[in-house]
Amino acid sequence: MAETQSLFTDPVTIVPGMTFLPNFASSKQLAPHIKAVCDQSPVRQMSTRRGQKIQVAMTNCGQVGWVSDSRGYRYDEIDPLTNQHWPPMPNALKTLAMRAAYAAGFGEFEPDACLINRYAPGVQMGAHQDRNEKDFKQPIVSVSLGIPARFFVLGLERQGIAKPVDLSDGDVVVFGGPARLYYHGVRKLKLNQDPIWGEFRWNLTFRKAL
Repeated sequence: MAETQSLFTDPVTIVPGMTFLPNFASSKQLAPHIKAVCDQSPVRQMSTRRGQKIQVAMTNCGQVGWVSDSRGYRYDEIDPLTNQHWPPMPNALKTLAMRAAYAAGFGEFEPDACLINRYAPGVQMGAHQDRNEKDFKQPIVSVSLGIPARFFVLGLERQGIAKPVDLSDGDVVVFGGPARLYYHGVRKLKLNQDPIWGEFRWNLTFRKAL
C-alpha cells in the first residue's frame, strides 16, 4: 500500500467499526478527476419515490451508480440523465478508497461504485442507513472535501443521542463491521468558502455495491 499524504495523523475510532482518518485525502489531487466525472455525468438533484427533490446534488462513477426516482432507491449501470453508462471510476479515486479502507483495517476492499455528493450551505442529509449494497461485510469509505461539515452517527435505530464528528477538507471516515448499518447523516452546512471548491462541500462515498 502506498503511503498517505504527510498531513495524515493517526486513525481515531469514532465507534467500534467506524474510523476517522484526518487529513487523509488531497483536494488538489482529486479535483481534476472529480471535474472530469462531472463533465460526463453532471451533478443533479434526484427525486424520492414520492417525487420530492433530494437536497444534495449528486452524480456517480464506477460500474454502477446510486439512483433515486419514482421506482425507489437502487444501483443502476446507466445514468438516467445521459442514458449512458456512468463514467469509469478514476484510478486515483479507487486507490484512495482502498488505502483508506486498509488504514481502517479493511484490507480486501475494492469499490465498484462512487457516489459524488455536492452540498451547498443550508443543505443537510438526515439520518439514514446505507443498505442498497449486496454485501454488508464490505465497508463504506466517505471522503470529505471543501467547506467543513458536522457528521453524526447514531446506531442501529434512527433515535438516541447522536455522536458528532466535525469534518474538514481531506478528512475520511470508514465504517464497516458493527457500524456498517448504523444510521448517520450530516447537519445543515454553514456558509463558508474553500480555496478549491468555493462555497461547496463535496463528499465521495465508495461502496462495493454488487
